[in-house]
Amino acid sequence: MTPQILRYFHPVLSARSLRKRPVRVTIADHPLVLFRDAAGRPAALDDRCPHRRAPLSQGKVRADGRLVCPYHGWNFDTAGRGRSPSDPLMSCNTLAYQVVERLDHLWLANRETSLASFPVPGWESFDFAGTLSILVHAPLELTLDNISEDEHFPFIHTTFGCGEDELPDATFEARVFDDYSEASYGGPQRSSFWAPLGGVRAGDQFYNRWYTRFDPVRSVYTFGWHDHASGVERPITTRAAVFLIPETAATTRLTMFIFLKIKPGPYHSLRRIMHFFARTIAYKELKRDARLIESVADAPKTIRGMRLTRFDKAVVYNRRLLETVYWGTTEHAPRTPELPQLETSESSDVLIG
Repeated sequence: MTPQILRYFHPVLSARSLRKRPVRVTIADHPLVLFRDAAGRPAALDDRCPHRRAPLSQGKVRADGRLVCPYHGWNFDTAGRGRSPSDPLMSCNTLAYQVVERLDHLWLANRETSLASFPVPGWESFDFAGTLSILVHAPLELTLDNISEDEHFPFIHTTFGCGEDELPDATFEARVFDDYSEASYGGPQRSSFWAPLGGVRAGDQFYNRWYTRFDPVRSVYTFGWHDHASGVERPITTRAAVFLIPETAATTRLTMFIFLKIKPGPYHSLRRIMHFFARTIAYKELKRDARLIESVADAPKTIRGMRLTRFDKAVVYNRRLLETVYWGTTEHAPRTPELPQLETSESSDVLIG
């Protein structure tokens, strides 16, 4: 059965990873095979031969671009039309999918999904700096929780944001809409080995503004710095689009697309070096997130019973939108998503009852 979530485009594989041999990818526990035809165009089919369910990803691509099953030689074109060598008149078609190659990645959806719905993570005045992809051994729900809050920054991340002492005074706001949420976080930048490379100084005001959408699941962060006294922006602003792809019930792939906006001047002339540093820092920080998420992978998926703070408002919102928009059968959530009751304690924590 085709995963319902493939009504949305998902980035499933680095484009450079697909060459002459087919490659298996998994989404929502559903195996698919990617391959390139004779002209080098990417295609995707179910990774099960309709004959005896053999994995087509273990086969090969012929010179004419047809994918050959390794078991009995049945072969398929990019539209899933099959031929049986032993019975050429037999109908042996399989399900085919739509594949789009953009931003160094292969994006997969059902064939009927409109290209107008493609979640293009690109913005005017921002340069594309590269991609990262990490497999997290944790369910989608727990992975989403991590990317929905900034309270962990002083403890998990070493580069951006305020330190532990400044956390009580950090600003935070979250809002929810029909089918997405948005949040903002800010505070003084702590000392960091990497920060001066981008013209950032300890004490600068750090800000992180992001939104989370569910067609598919992704958070887009825009963060930067400005001088605390004058308000002058520092030379570099970063935008990172992080896609969450549920490969199985117990694993989630984090794929990040990185963009930089660099002011004219010495940093702009070094933008390729800045792109390299941005990828290096992002990979290090994404790995830190992955390790933390995996440490709670065996926790219950439910948020009921958790003691939550003001920083966790987006966690509550996003859990509901994940259920109603992404996993649901409708394209949009209710206008006012019904949230669990919040009980505020004297310490300003909230308990999800």
